[in-house]
Amino acid sequence: MKYEGVIFDLDGTLLDTLDDLADSMNAVLQQLNFPVHPTEKYRYFVGDGMRQLARRVLPAESINDELLETTIRLMSDEYNKHWNVKTQPYHGMEELLDQLTETGVKLAVLSNKPDPFTKMMVPALLPRCSFYPVLGARAGVPVKPDPQSALEIAGIWGISPDKILYVGDTATDMMTANAAGMSAVGAAWGFRTVEELLKAGARAIIHQPLELLALLKA
Repeated sequence: MKYEGVIFDLDGTLLDTLDDLADSMNAVLQQLNFPVHPTEKYRYFVGDGMRQLARRVLPAESINDELLETTIRLMSDEYNKHWNVKTQPYHGMEELLDQLTETGVKLAVLSNKPDPFTKMMVPALLPRCSFYPVLGARAGVPVKPDPQSALEIAGIWGISPDKILYVGDTATDMMTANAAGMSAVGAAWGFRTVEELLKAGARAIIHQPLELLALLKA
């Protein structure tokens, strides 16, 4: 095979987490007496880490460091209670992962979701697949689109970045892949548009998970 490893984004790529993220953050906004947002707007609020999510949902005129920290803390508490209410793997994802496992290709997860949530959710909702490593946002490590964590995975695997497919659903993911020297694959079923993915440097677009198999040999 041309590619020896596949790195997956989590939210909007492996798992449809939108409803639980939106419901949790809207509950926090209600606690803080701020307006809530339609679930669809969260497609553009999420993807760049918890701090950016808080900045995007709060009224701009109210934002300060103390409010941001309070919002992040409340969101962590709320999401911890409700992360698995509606969240599930995308249709066809488990079949794809089964087939990838059979090929022997290495599989990892790289998310801007906080690392504890990432490490908790992946084995709980995708238990048949052995991802290694599974990395979320960690203290002292820049979040995507900085390529540091993607290159860390390549180093753990001992695989050249040009032998790795990086699959994600946002411009942030495509920029991460390209900055790391990996092949950026846009997941059209996720939170963002095909136009955004192409503009951000997607080398291929797939519309359902099993289409990834053909790219491994392309």
